[in-house]
Amino acid sequence: MAQQPFQLPDFYLPHPAGLNPQVEGAREHTRQWARGMGMLEGSGIWDLQDLEDHDYALLCAYTHPDCDSTALDLVTDWYVWVFFFDDHFLETFKRTLDRAGGKAYLDRLPLFMPMDLADGFPEPTNPVEAGLADLWARTVPHMSLDWRARFRESTEHLLNESLWELSNINEGRVANPVEYIEMRRKVGGAPWSAGLVEYAAGAEVPAAVAHSRPLRVLRDTFADGVHLRNDLFSYEREVTNEGELSNGVLVLETFLDYTTQQAADAVNELLTSRLHQFENTFFTELPLLFAEHGLSPEEVRRVLAYAKGLQDWQSGGHEWHMRSSRYMNDRANLGTSTFSATPVGLGTSAADLRRLFDPPALRSFSHVPYQTVPPFQLPEIYLPFTPALSPHLDSARRTSTAWAREMGYLDVIPGVVDSGVWDDRRIAAADLALCSAGLDPDASPAELDLSAKWLVWGTYGDDWFPLAFNHSGDVPGARACIERLARFMPLENPSASPVPTTALERGLADLWAQTAGPMPPRARAAFRATVDDMLESWVWEVANVAEHRIPDPVDYIEMRRKTFGSDLTMNLARFAHQRTVPDEVWASGSLQALEHAAADYAWLINDLYSYRKEIQYEGEIHNLVLVVQNFLNCDLEHALRVVSDLQTSRMHQFEHLSALELPQLYEDFALSTAQRAELEAYVDDLRHWMSGIYVWHRDVSRYRESELEYQPTMYHARPATTLATTPARIPARIPALRGLGTSAARIATILTPVRD
Repeated sequence: MAQQPFQLPDFYLPHPAGLNPQVEGAREHTRQWARGMGMLEGSGIWDLQDLEDHDYALLCAYTHPDCDSTALDLVTDWYVWVFFFDDHFLETFKRTLDRAGGKAYLDRLPLFMPMDLADGFPEPTNPVEAGLADLWARTVPHMSLDWRARFRESTEHLLNESLWELSNINEGRVANPVEYIEMRRKVGGAPWSAGLVEYAAGAEVPAAVAHSRPLRVLRDTFADGVHLRNDLFSYEREVTNEGELSNGVLVLETFLDYTTQQAADAVNELLTSRLHQFENTFFTELPLLFAEHGLSPEEVRRVLAYAKGLQDWQSGGHEWHMRSSRYMNDRANLGTSTFSATPVGLGTSAADLRRLFDPPALRSFSHVPYQTVPPFQLPEIYLPFTPALSPHLDSARRTSTAWAREMGYLDVIPGVVDSGVWDDRRIAAADLALCSAGLDPDASPAELDLSAKWLVWGTYGDDWFPLAFNHSGDVPGARACIERLARFMPLENPSASPVPTTALERGLADLWAQTAGPMPPRARAAFRATVDDMLESWVWEVANVAEHRIPDPVDYIEMRRKTFGSDLTMNLARFAHQRTVPDEVWASGSLQALEHAAADYAWLINDLYSYRKEIQYEGEIHNLVLVVQNFLNCDLEHALRVVSDLQTSRMHQFEHLSALELPQLYEDFALSTAQRAELEAYVDDLRHWMSGIYVWHRDVSRYRESELEYQPTMYHARPATTLATTPARIPARIPALRGLGTSAARIATILTPVRD
């Protein structure tokens, strides 16, 4: 027997797996169904033995242990279909590197998912189309239109992003870790699986909260856990036998220059971290979500059942991977006559006490703030294009400083609780007009003034918010603050805001009227969403500080785009001129990936330059250098190198997308010459955006030692808790469960009937 490429690691599984007793009936049903759809004999992809060996009925019986036989049969058919599609696409298009044929094939599949079944289906031309039509007709009558739209979207992502995998094979390119996690969610299908959990568990989540952060995090952590686990089990088949490049173990081998075993262990640590994030979100964020939206007892029950269903899937999927012939599991512990201190067999994988002492989890809560940071050399920043500056910089400096003074940002004003965090020296050290002049070097004087004012407002708020709420861990106060700020961004009449009572409110009201007033309604709503996201992310930071918890790496990266305000300033560029490019192009995977790569490049610069300021002088925990130190348990030098490499890889990805994927996007959407020029101009805007942020960090004194030692006198004049007016103190979050055994607390134990 050939030696496996690595030893499977010890997995963290806090929730025992169950097995649906209807499994044999599902096996028999799905044999008949697959044959009826043309997936077996004569398909050229599978025969009956392939289906038997893969045993998708066993997968679904493990992952949906409590549903009835009808639901289990239907869910099993869905999984047979999706795995058949994966193998069919591999044999027909990936092995032949036929991108054009693959795209034509994928373009037809949405026709078999009509929102209204009365619209009917085209005539199927292959087993994938036939199977999808049958499954859609059997499933959607049981679900709402909101669920249909969400499930159709996740199915389209799963299908269409197969082109991304095919393109990477064509180019011989291994993705960077951030790109990989994002794309794997779409290609890997776990968000799609989460949709089926809603069906099988009778737990359709309320539309009002379906897109909220807690539900998104539950779905994404579930997806990442499923995919990273699959990457460990499927490495041998995918990488060694099929030549796949989309595997997390290979990604970390390449990016971190690890051996295969080291990379597998690192993937397992990341998997564990994502499962801990699932638990943390469930216990600390869901209760507040229920209260905030006033969910009914039945709606609360459905959300809790959904979370339990995701947990069932996670554990059941692991048990199936350990048994299916599709995967590398020769050394999996499936039972043995030899005594083991760790129980083995069905459902016992959660009993491994070694996992309860997981070092990364303990380290996340053990950081000592305000540590002295030793001297270090900033890594060289890779910037492949020449920065430019607006000729109106000096004027914008004068105008934005005068505006800051008028809003009350430079003086202590009696009765204005958020005044006095800055003084003349602090705003000069920040020199935010310099940043604006680089972000948009072609702006008119008025446009540059407005951009500089937005940066002044956002940076001042970012400085003030931790002083007001972090030291006291005042999550309710932080939320009350942002809820009031939201009132100063009316959508109907941008000038009709309440009377401001604080400097932040005054500045936002003034900027909103100037910026949102000229925007069309849809652009105005989209722009407001970027400000709301940034403010919400600031509350997320306060909550982490209250828990004294260094964030999970993936959660940190995804939230950092919001805390940095990337979307806010990018959208100023997007809406600066009239756009005619269709919305579906802006929503495409390639363009979103381009924006995410640019956003990450920018905030990574900030995390490198601000590391000493945040860790030593501000007692912060939100910096990727610290997150990497905690996750990899490495020293500062190594963490700096990893963060620098990630930043460089994000710029390389931006270049790759600009040069190769955008031209393909133009062809796919048949864009006109004028529309292509619009997108090219937007890409140039993003180049200026990144280079402007780099020049600003390089040239300002805000992050230099002389400024770090300086604090305005008002910092010492009053305690931080008096900087904001807060409501009566209530628990910020339900405390995270800690201590021996608490990480394995089962969601099922609190899934009890809710009484009126």
